[in-house]
Amino acid sequence: MSGGPGGADDREWRRLDPRTVLVRVALFGGVLVGAALPVAFGLAGDRPLWQAFAWVAAAVALALGAAVVAETVRFRRTRYRVGPDRVELHTGLLVVQRRSLARERVRSADLSANPLQRVFGLVKVRVGTGEHSGGESPLELDLVTRAEGERLRRELLARSAGPSGAPDGDDTLAALDPRWIRFAPVSFLVPALGGAAIGAVMQVSEWFGAQGKVIHWIGDRFQDVSLAWMIVDLILLAAVTGAVGALGLWVEMWWNYRLEREPGGTLRVARGLLTTRSVSLEERRLRGVELVQPLGVRLCGAARVDAVATGLAQDDGDKHADLKNLLPAVERAVADRVAAQVLREPEPPTAAPLTVHPRAARTRRLRRALWAALVPVVVLAVLGLLLTPVLLYVAAGCAVVLTPIAVLFALDAYRGLGHAVSGAYLVTRSGTLRRATVALQRSGVIGWTVRQSYFQRRAGLLTLTATTAAGTGAYDILDAGESEGLTFAAGAVPDLLAPFLETKPVRGEREACAKRVTDAP
Repeated sequence: MSGGPGGADDREWRRLDPRTVLVRVALFGGVLVGAALPVAFGLAGDRPLWQAFAWVAAAVALALGAAVVAETVRFRRTRYRVGPDRVELHTGLLVVQRRSLARERVRSADLSANPLQRVFGLVKVRVGTGEHSGGESPLELDLVTRAEGERLRRELLARSAGPSGAPDGDDTLAALDPRWIRFAPVSFLVPALGGAAIGAVMQVSEWFGAQGKVIHWIGDRFQDVSLAWMIVDLILLAAVTGAVGALGLWVEMWWNYRLEREPGGTLRVARGLLTTRSVSLEERRLRGVELVQPLGVRLCGAARVDAVATGLAQDDGDKHADLKNLLPAVERAVADRVAAQVLREPEPPTAAPLTVHPRAARTRRLRRALWAALVPVVVLAVLGLLLTPVLLYVAAGCAVVLTPIAVLFALDAYRGLGHAVSGAYLVTRSGTLRRATVALQRSGVIGWTVRQSYFQRRAGLLTLTATTAAGTGAYDILDAGESEGLTFAAGAVPDLLAPFLETKPVRGEREACAKRVTDAP
């Protein structure tokens, strides 16, 4: 490595923005103040409240002073530079860290900024190689000006040429439509957010010693209501609260959304209301797309579009766990259109007609669904015979409710099965609570795994798994017909599975062969 901070190549090294010290100390101060309030009330006890607050304020002031010193040292000791071959970052005082990434290994340069950082016009730049293993964390520049972040992003992702036939100009593939927000309340997040809101109220009331009063207040509101209606009302209240939370979360995540194709063959997703995010994906790493339809979203005729690409981190922190998201839940027709534009295809592979799976696959799903529904019924019935007849009525009620639901889900799961070849893409679909339609480049399939359980062999079914270096690494074709599935796999990716298949003559060919042997002199 040539040069270094303070060396002969000092002119090539750059500092972070000086305002990073102020921003980081302010964020740390906000966390301290938020934690200080419950601590002060907890310390009050037998001593006066002002005394507890005085002790906590002194501790907060001391911690802020230490943070100012630490952040100033970090700022003065941090340097970075982007050379023709490498990206380098030097930081640290007692423990000096020197990170260096080869430019050719850089797969992402993403920008993010929380509300305070946006006020000062600063962004965090995360430069990563996109490797899923090895424990290599992204190289972070925290913080630089937005103009510097955009310059770094364009420079690091610049390539000599994009995909063949790719235009050089900018192209907006999708932009925010406020009507998409109507799909937010049908997300699986709604019950989780409703429960979290109730838990937060109870936790805060406990901090102030008022949890008992809150419970008594709720009890007073429902004193003239039966227990069953009280439970129903509380569930509805939690659902409404969760729906409002889901709407707010959607606005925060997807406001100002744009999906653009930039010169050089790069897809860029920009979004966020309070915390802005800018995620870039090279098209040369794109191996397909996935249309995701959770049950509520699917019932509304909508779908989300995710990228199937190599080098996307699977667990990159809470702000970067959704790097694959290209489009929020939108109308299915819009999702198909955007998928086709992302893949540069005239027709969306995700809308291709799919091969229907054998009826034996439906039987398997019905059998498993009925077992799942009847097991708790049997358990309750046995306990009812041993303990109390009340459980027998509960078991009967569960059987009446769970059995038709299980049958409906099984039939829906069967209808969701399908596979096909659409041009250069292999398409597979499965799932009911979360239905996913994957369009995967046939050239991106590097192997096939054929699985066949004892029950699948009896039913003449098998499961094919297309192995790839992109996305989750494997995509299943569940319960396909034995001969049809193997023929499909051999034809979808020629010369990959064919050497392992043995062609058997059909009945007519065997009879013709026997006749020729008989007639031979």
